[in-house]
Amino acid sequence: MSTTNLTRAEAAERSAALRVESYDVDLNLTAGDTEFGSTTTVRFTASAGSATWLDLIAPAVESVTLNGVSLDPAEVFAGARIALPDLAEHNEVVVVARCAYMHTGEGMHRFVDPVDGEVYLYTQFESADARRVYACFEQPDLKATFALTVTAPDHWQVVSNAATPQSESVRSGVARWEFGPTGRISTYITAIVAGPYYHVHSTFDGAHGSYPLGIYCRASLSKHLDEEAIFDITRKGFKFFEGEFSTPYAFGKYDQLFVPEFNAGAMENAGCVTFHEDMVFRSRVTDAAYEQRSNTILHEMAHMWFGDLVTMTWWDDLWLNESFAEWASHHANVHATRWTEAWTSFGNQRKAWAYRQDQLPSTHPIAADMVDLDSVRVNFDGITYAKGASALRQLVAWVGEAEFLAGLRAYFVEHAWGNTRLQDLLAHLEAASGRDLSEWTEQWLQTSGVNLLRPIVETDEAGMLARVAIVQEPPSAPDGVAPTLRSHRAAIGLYDRTPAGLERSHRIELDVTGPVTEVPELTGLRRPELLLLNDDDLTFAKIRLDEVSLRTAIQHFADLTSSLPRMLIWGAAWDMTRDAEMATTDYVRLAMSGLARESDVGVVQQVCRQVRTAIDVYAAPDHRTGLLREWADRLWELADAADAASDHQLAYVRTATSASTTPEQLGTVRAVLTGDRVLPGLAVDTDLRWALLHRLVATDQAQPAEIDAELARDDTATGRRHATSARAAVPTAQAKAAAWESAVHDLALPNALLTATVGGFVQPDQRELLRPYVDRYFQALAQVWEERTIDMAQTITMGLYPALVVEPETVAATDTFLATTQLSPGAQRLVIEGRDGVLRALRAQMTDA
Repeated sequence: MSTTNLTRAEAAERSAALRVESYDVDLNLTAGDTEFGSTTTVRFTASAGSATWLDLIAPAVESVTLNGVSLDPAEVFAGARIALPDLAEHNEVVVVARCAYMHTGEGMHRFVDPVDGEVYLYTQFESADARRVYACFEQPDLKATFALTVTAPDHWQVVSNAATPQSESVRSGVARWEFGPTGRISTYITAIVAGPYYHVHSTFDGAHGSYPLGIYCRASLSKHLDEEAIFDITRKGFKFFEGEFSTPYAFGKYDQLFVPEFNAGAMENAGCVTFHEDMVFRSRVTDAAYEQRSNTILHEMAHMWFGDLVTMTWWDDLWLNESFAEWASHHANVHATRWTEAWTSFGNQRKAWAYRQDQLPSTHPIAADMVDLDSVRVNFDGITYAKGASALRQLVAWVGEAEFLAGLRAYFVEHAWGNTRLQDLLAHLEAASGRDLSEWTEQWLQTSGVNLLRPIVETDEAGMLARVAIVQEPPSAPDGVAPTLRSHRAAIGLYDRTPAGLERSHRIELDVTGPVTEVPELTGLRRPELLLLNDDDLTFAKIRLDEVSLRTAIQHFADLTSSLPRMLIWGAAWDMTRDAEMATTDYVRLAMSGLARESDVGVVQQVCRQVRTAIDVYAAPDHRTGLLREWADRLWELADAADAASDHQLAYVRTATSASTTPEQLGTVRAVLTGDRVLPGLAVDTDLRWALLHRLVATDQAQPAEIDAELARDDTATGRRHATSARAAVPTAQAKAAAWESAVHDLALPNALLTATVGGFVQPDQRELLRPYVDRYFQALAQVWEERTIDMAQTITMGLYPALVVEPETVAATDTFLATTQLSPGAQRLVIEGRDGVLRALRAQMTDA
């Protein structure tokens, strides 16, 4: 069988038939620039006379030896599987292969640093790419110990899941590292990172012992590494999680490695966590970026318990793995770091992602039906991460935080080093809380879509509340499917103006069930100036404001003393715009007045992103140019008024730059770049220079020679990404053709440069240049999915879909393509999501018109 796919049924059958004991993997990383040597020895038990297979994706298999008998690779190796016939009860198989270095961020990724010419390697295996590096049983429930031996240049660092041993010289310039065996772990969290990485070390001394800590990055980035800040978050995270979970850290040491050209934010390899190296900040960023880095560090650390020590049986519970880490990281940020309002950031960014995802036609239950690996890869989405975390936060409110943590502790004790299903966790939570969670599970995990909560507020002649009720609307559902109404544990906040600001005067927490929930507890209270549903953001639901509350929110936005209710109001306005209940013009004007009074810079940055999306795709075409001009003018005003050297100043300058279109605005961009316009305290550093130049290039105010000059100043990996994006943004037919050819047809283009090319190609100001590529997109897509790995195919499919050509003809072209082209379900899903975005934009444009 030559497919790289693996079905859940096949995996279950294989795990029932055998137990894997150990892997010994020997890698030779001195064999050339394109391939490396991989020798794997696997020991496992099975039923005598049965058959199974090993997973391997490699250019060549040189030998396969099963229980001392040589098998012909030409007969047993087909595409991605090595057949193992006529097994004994105890088996040992040795596979010698030549494996390929990747440039896609999957398997063993190889990168050459343009600064010093050094080679850096790292692996990325989730969900099924360990088989690109060594032969294995590639599924999460076939755990085994893992012992690694690596031969590599002797000036390299080599890091894996076990502690790094002393290297031994093999010959001049070459050394060998022999790692001790790990505990029983899944293949997808094994890891190898190798190269001349800069490294610093420390320890965490906790209640359960002392753990060595390491931080690694490329040598050319080392001057930017703020290791003490990273160590500080790491120690706080360990202390917090070991206290909350009452379970010692299991993997002996903890290395965190910032690696180049990473596809994700980070990956929870056991004791060997990899991060996107952009989290080593080489230019100034706002505090929101530091908060997000802290959140990511804590997210991966939470996986050490939930995911690595106790692992899902199959990818159906991917959501639980990621949702738990998402919930736990924000919980830890609030209680263990200086970011005590991290739930604001969660609601502002992560839940907004989930709300968007959950309203697409591809929406799915949190507990998705992952029938095979192909379906897994497209479900690393806003439902799996953020809606799932929202459901867990709802569950914590439902059962009680103390009871939730007690259930977790018992779960870790019972299932350490094993594999579980959702019901294993729920059983412990039910035992700890005394609550039956079957109905909660059915409502929240097995249904899809987001509910909407609207308030009913009636007052008497004296201005007292005569009636308050919550109307719950179901998500849209296909014909014949019953609408979903959920039980919510939610809060209502009543806010009134005081000398200190708009403050909460009353709060109640209640169960919201059915189509209408009466709230008699509020009857007889004075009508508040602002009544806020889902106060404290406990549940996953869109909300609306009554007329009086909406007016108060708009007029007295700055008077709200807490960031969380402000975030909820911003979110409600954004939802109304996306749902075509609020005209885009009104939303933009609300943002232009309200941003000046928003103190949370993370909220400011998110609202700025949303406003730009609103103008680009939700505004009526006749309004777009005027709104963008007004928006940029307002942002430059806010930048001038912001405190010198403040995060708000930086956020406004960056957003104003990307929105500038008029000669005057672009003149300001040019003047900031050249230093002729100075904003007090603003550092026009490397990455800000690229942002300013990129905007000038995209608006035909700078020549390609300026890109070359800027790259000469910054000929680094990041500089090359910026230059690639800028060249793709040049507003000429020739530049677009070159970028298209590179993105769609150059199979050697590394993942980071592919993403940069796609990002530069798609410019909102260049719709007419993009229009000829609508048909070309649909003509190219099938071949893209045939030729590319899934990560690269997804980048092209999502990034180049003609989302900016908001016209009925785009929808029609999509429908024709879907009706006439055979694609995998994952590829079809991404195209259908793009189509839905155009339909939503058309509805919003009609409202705005």
